[in-house]
Amino acid sequence: MNTSEFQTENDSLRFAEFIDLLKSLIREPSVVGAEHAFFRILQRELEERGAQVTWYEGLLVAHGNEPNRCMFSSHIDRHGLICTGPNEFQFAAFVSGQMSDLLGKSVSEELMLTLMNRFENTPVIAYEPWSGAYRGRGLINNAYICEYRNNLIFEVERLEHLVAGTPVGFLDKLKIDNGLLSGQLDNVLTAAALVHLFSLGYQGTAFFTAEEESGGSWRYLLEWFRRFGGSTNELYVVDTSPYKNRKEADKQQIVLRNRDEFAEFNIETTQKLAQTCEKLGISYSFKDHYIAKQNLSSLNSDKPKLSLGRTELGRITDKSLGLVHGTTIQIPTTGYHTMDETASIDSTKAFIQILMKLGNI
Repeated sequence: MNTSEFQTENDSLRFAEFIDLLKSLIREPSVVGAEHAFFRILQRELEERGAQVTWYEGLLVAHGNEPNRCMFSSHIDRHGLICTGPNEFQFAAFVSGQMSDLLGKSVSEELMLTLMNRFENTPVIAYEPWSGAYRGRGLINNAYICEYRNNLIFEVERLEHLVAGTPVGFLDKLKIDNGLLSGQLDNVLTAAALVHLFSLGYQGTAFFTAEEESGGSWRYLLEWFRRFGGSTNELYVVDTSPYKNRKEADKQQIVLRNRDEFAEFNIETTQKLAQTCEKLGISYSFKDHYIAKQNLSSLNSDKPKLSLGRTELGRITDKSLGLVHGTTIQIPTTGYHTMDETASIDSTKAFIQILMKLGNI
């Protein structure tokens, strides 16, 4: 679909521009634990839009002329592989999160079997982790569980020349069809939205974090708030939220949460967000309520109990002892953590509307 089809006379969202940005960013790999190259691309895009940009370890901070007006955070890492030996590649989140069985944090066999079958025949691209320089293209042709390390190993055609430590991202481009955006959307979709906010006149602060998929991003955020934050800091963390099919996902435009596995979110901030949705005529639901309802309906069955989920905000709320509080804003998607994750254009527009309202644009 040509982005000109998104242009309308009174398009306050400038949605065609957003789609162009998303198309560009989704083609750039940002493997968990090897995000530096993507940070460089984000810096250029943000500075072109007038933002002031500062790098920290695992964190890029962009702000306008009123940095304390509002604060959003999005993680920028995506799933991919890391070369760990001659023609040997492991799932990057396992390596970055030190989840090898050798370190006493084994990955479940169920998860490994799921991942093993998910990326067969997927095209990939290798790059230098700092510069982003191209190191070759390949195709995943095999994946197996190593009995000695209890970890998932991938074999990739045409990347036998790579040395250990080289990141390998999934080769991707944005697909638009029947009102849906699809690709490896988590979490380039919401990161692109925060960059686009500065095109729309945003003057607050946006954080872009590394290593969320391996559970490490909250540490980089908390370190920043301990150094530069106020006595209390309200934060909106943006993300995607998985549903099993489009019917379930389309029941709401936006997903909110009262809490996750780690902590309860700020009640006032969550209520303010819900009221903002109502004023804008945007439908929403609470994911924790949805999960509780699903678990209740399967109480007497053999289905495993669904988790409340683990979010960046839950971790930082739990560890900051009141220094950082806030809530989450999420886009409902299907095909979570695959190359065909889908989000509706309707939900994406609603999401940008909410960011604009909260950011006083």
